[in-house]
Amino acid sequence: MTSSVHSSLLRRAAFVVFVFGGLAACQKNDASAGQVAGKLNDAAQAAGQKLDQAASYVGQQVDATKAAAQQNLESASAPSITIDPNALASTAQANLQNAASSANAQLGKAASLTGQSLEAAGHKLQEWSAQNSASSANASASSSADSADAQKQMDK
Repeated sequence: MTSSVHSSLLRRAAFVVFVFGGLAACQKNDASAGQVAGKLNDAAQAAGQKLDQAASYVGQQVDATKAAAQQNLESASAPSITIDPNALASTAQANLQNAASSANAQLGKAASLTGQSLEAAGHKLQEWSAQNSASSANASASSSADSADAQKQMDK
């Protein structure tokens, strides 16, 4: 990029020198060879100064672009996230403790509900057993009375 800019600037400077030389030679007054050479020298110096200014400007722009690119490269390659192992471990430990506490509370609740359900089932079993015992006693008494009646009938 800079070589094409430099060659373009050199072509322009050469053109300016050529134009100034032609203008100096075409003057209507009789100029001596020394005057023409002096004017050409002045034109060449002016063109050289302009060329130096242009090259300096291009150099400044190249340096500024290079510095910006370097800064962008450094900021892009630097990690933007830093991980502190101690903070990470502390956060993980706190999360595990919260999870354990929550699990413990849920297990306690489940055990309580299970205990209540087992207690209710036990009461129902006791009621059913009591009812079956009473029914069984009544059935046994009625069965033995029926069998005594049947025996009496047969004896007759």
